[in-house]
Amino acid sequence: MVPPSGTTDSATAPTPAFKATSPDDPGPDRSDGPGSPNSPDSPDSLELAAHDRDLPRIVPRRRVGRWLTAAVALLVFAMVVNSVVRNRAFQWDVVGQYFATAAVLDGLLLTLWLTAVVMVLGFLLGTPLAVMRLSSNPVLSSLSWGFVWIFRSTPLLVQLLFWFNIGALYPTLGLGIPFGPQFLTVQTVNLLGPTLTAVIGLTLHEAAYAAEVVRGGILSVDAGQTEAAQALGIGRRRTLSRIVVPQAMRAIVPTAGNMLIGTLKGTSIVSVLAVHDLLYSVQLVYNQTYQVIPLLLVATVWYVTVTTVLSTAQFYVERHYARGAARALPPTPLQRLRTRLTALRIR
Repeated sequence: MVPPSGTTDSATAPTPAFKATSPDDPGPDRSDGPGSPNSPDSPDSLELAAHDRDLPRIVPRRRVGRWLTAAVALLVFAMVVNSVVRNRAFQWDVVGQYFATAAVLDGLLLTLWLTAVVMVLGFLLGTPLAVMRLSSNPVLSSLSWGFVWIFRSTPLLVQLLFWFNIGALYPTLGLGIPFGPQFLTVQTVNLLGPTLTAVIGLTLHEAAYAAEVVRGGILSVDAGQTEAAQALGIGRRRTLSRIVVPQAMRAIVPTAGNMLIGTLKGTSIVSVLAVHDLLYSVQLVYNQTYQVIPLLLVATVWYVTVTTVLSTAQFYVERHYARGAARALPPTPLQRLRTRLTALRIR
């Protein structure tokens, strides 16, 4: 019988090119067998490997001048180190003898205390001065500008000597009613000793520079941040303390770190007031032993040591405030060393 039109005999029906499979059907075996094109022994894979071997290898550019410059710099550095280590005039044995004596350590502690007090008080006074300088009030702005102008224009040594001789201008200081009776009076000579005079002079000098550092950090923040805070109804004081200042820290911290190191070294100038800081303590020793060079080296090594610690701390503080402003935080010295060692092993 002839099948009806529109139907096809199953024996003569064409075989479909693709067969639908169920989710449970594992399908054909696609493993990379010996005859598979993905097999490493297949002709196609061998041809690709041979083609890769024929491609030219990328070699970094040889910078001969850079290596020669580095070799010359290392040679000069080695000569300097050799001249310092082998020169008997430095008297390194005397340096080791006085390096950790009680007099030197007491002077070092006073130097560190003076640096910390001056930095804290300087920024506590400098921050309001910076805000006053940015104020729309002409009186506050003018007073702040005048303070910064006076104390930045006068040498620090002159300021210290002026405060040390303030008793010549004001023999007594009193507390009472203006143009009226005094309730409490004290002799200026008894009130202002050498250490307190050094703190006052250094703090006022530091506050003038701290005001400019804080002002520059505030100005580095985009004005749109303040406008957005005002649009949200946030007060000016809260905007400054919670939005502007945290963002300004990225610009404040590097300069403040430099100021901290400069203050540490600048405290040596208080030796002219007979304040027993590190330098004055060393001077007292070599005035008795006449070993000037080794005692100055003692002070130098201590200054270098403390400055190195402060510089390391500054790096990590800057790295902390860089979060959110950079795609990747700057690598630490240990991470840089690991990267260089890895690059050398690869080479």
